[in-house]
Amino acid sequence: MSQKAQLNKQKLKDEQFFKIFLGLVLAVFLALIATAIAFFYLKASIKVSILLGIMALLVTLWTNKALPMGVVSLLPIILFPSFGILETKQATANYANPIIFLFLGGFMIATATEKTGLHKVIAKTFLSRFPQTPKGVICALGFASIVLGSALSNSTVALLLLPVAMSISDDTFLRTRFLLTIAFAASISGITTPISSPPNLIYLGFLENIHMPSLSFTTWIFMMLPITLLMLFAMIKILSFNTEGKSLNLEAFTQMKSTKEQKRLLVFLCALLITLFINSPIKPFYNGLGLNENVVLLAFGLMMFLPKIGFLSWNDSKSIPYELIFLFGASFCIATAFSQAELSGAFEKFFLLFKDLPFVLFVFIASCCAIVATSFLSTTALIAIILPIINVATVSFLDETHRMLVMLIITICASFSFMIPISTPPNAIVFAQGGIKTLDMMKFGSLLTLVGIVLVTLFGVWYWWLFIF
Repeated sequence: MSQKAQLNKQKLKDEQFFKIFLGLVLAVFLALIATAIAFFYLKASIKVSILLGIMALLVTLWTNKALPMGVVSLLPIILFPSFGILETKQATANYANPIIFLFLGGFMIATATEKTGLHKVIAKTFLSRFPQTPKGVICALGFASIVLGSALSNSTVALLLLPVAMSISDDTFLRTRFLLTIAFAASISGITTPISSPPNLIYLGFLENIHMPSLSFTTWIFMMLPITLLMLFAMIKILSFNTEGKSLNLEAFTQMKSTKEQKRLLVFLCALLITLFINSPIKPFYNGLGLNENVVLLAFGLMMFLPKIGFLSWNDSKSIPYELIFLFGASFCIATAFSQAELSGAFEKFFLLFKDLPFVLFVFIASCCAIVATSFLSTTALIAIILPIINVATVSFLDETHRMLVMLIITICASFSFMIPISTPPNAIVFAQGGIKTLDMMKFGSLLTLVGIVLVTLFGVWYWWLFIF
């Protein structure tokens, strides 16, 4: 290696070190500020103040990426016991939450889908059933996202359909619309089933942690499918505006044929969905099979590795995002810490300002605040932080079922943040790999976000409560 190359390499190392150092200093500084504000202004206890300071530290490190996400997600195991917030056993137990194994099984199935190319066959199936026009393609990609999203996470749906959208047209105008379709439809599909997005799993895991009634797989779908279809319809209307007369090239998809392996995996996916439907209770008519859904999904995921039956080898498991699993563990650990801390004095005064408002207006304001917060935090981090705060701070004026409903509304509404690239995983994926302009995402995303806030508020107050109360 030449001396110049060595100098350049050393320079890059120095710049990287300086960036990490600044990120760590900023995180510690904000943690100290948050601790001081909580103690002196909110009049919180020392324990609560330190907890809020640690939260500021974690959020800053998750945001500025001074340390890898997986490393930051493991810090609660060290920090919470060190400051007497949780015992070590309590902290570590959250990283084995049953919801995590549901997520792990889902990613095993997603890896098999990607490896076999089944997602491309599904895309071809939908493309052949809609008009060969830009609006038809937007409809096809949207419905394909919903179908894939019933069994896969929203980030996986975005990753699988991204190359499909990029191959349909070379026209920048149309490609932008198709890529935004993938980003928005993947997020919309993320509310359809409990396993479709990380915030859903965090919400269900939090309910288990605080011993609140949970929602079954079938109940969740009955609650979310109507709003999913309405949001899909709104997205198609918004993104297909002014696309008439544009040319397309769909020959590559018309020549694609499905393989025996893909058909076999499709049978597995259908069997999984049927099992989950049969297992889920429909009270008071049917009590279900009584199987644990987390175990069912993990079992189907592990079947992907069976010789001559499955589709994966152990080397394929390297693509599973274990750092997200650590992030889930951190979110459940945070939820446990918040639920055990005396947080009512720190946040109750703020929420009491809204207690006399009509419930629908309270929910609408909370939804708007969630959307604003996603401009600064990812939906996963936001939901992990805000759910325990809402549960504790509203206990004086909302009963258990109303708190459960408010937390669900916030969880779903946060997934409808379409404006900012960092808000949701699908937005970030399409923005990073598809070359989308921030202005285009904000222009179309703001309209769809507004529709989402209104629909979530209306559905939450006048439809979802039928399943929760």
